Amino acid sequence: MGRYTPALLGGLLIGVLSSLPVVSAGNLCCCLWVVLGGLLTVYLQQQSRPDPLETSEALIGGLLAGIVGAVISGLVGMLMMSFTAGVWQPEMQRALEENPEIPPHVRDFVARLMSGESLGLILMLFYLPVYSIFAMLGALLGLAFFRKKPPMAPPATPVVPPTM
Repeated sequence: MGRYTPALLGGLLIGVLSSLPVVSAGNLCCCLWVVLGGLLTVYLQQQSRPDPLETSEALIGGLLAGIVGAVISGLVGMLMMSFTAGVWQPEMQRALEENPEIPPHVRDFVARLMSGESLGLILMLFYLPVYSIFAMLGALLGLAFFRKKPPMAPPATPVVPPTM
C-alpha cells in the first residue's frame, strides 16, 4: 500500500458518505463520517507496517483525509446544486424580492452568491478546516484503538560479580 493510499481511502469515505443525501445526516452527530474517515486512515496506516505508528504520521494522514474528503464533498455538492438549481433558486429569488427591507445591491449580491458554483465553493471553504480538524481527531482516536505495542526489549541478564 502506498504512502498516501490510506489518506486517500479515508478521504474518499468522508467525501462519499458526506455527500449522499440521507446518509450525510450522520455528520450532524459530531461529524461522524469525518471522524470515521480519520479512524479508517490510521487503521490502514497501522496495518501496512510492523512497528507502531507515530502520532505525527497519524495526524498528517487524518489531515490529508480531511482535505480530500472536503474537496470531494464540495465538488459533489456543486454538482448536486447545479442539478437542483431550478427547484430552489426561484424560491430564494422570490423570497428576496418579497422582502422590501433588503437593499437592491444586497439582493443582487445574495442572488449571485446563491448560484450553484458559488455556494458549492463557499461550502468547500467551510468544509476544509472543519473536516481537517475532525479527521485528525478521528486519527487520534484510531491511534488509541489500533496502535501496535512496541516490541519488548529482551530481559537483561544479571551481572554476577566473580567469587573469590
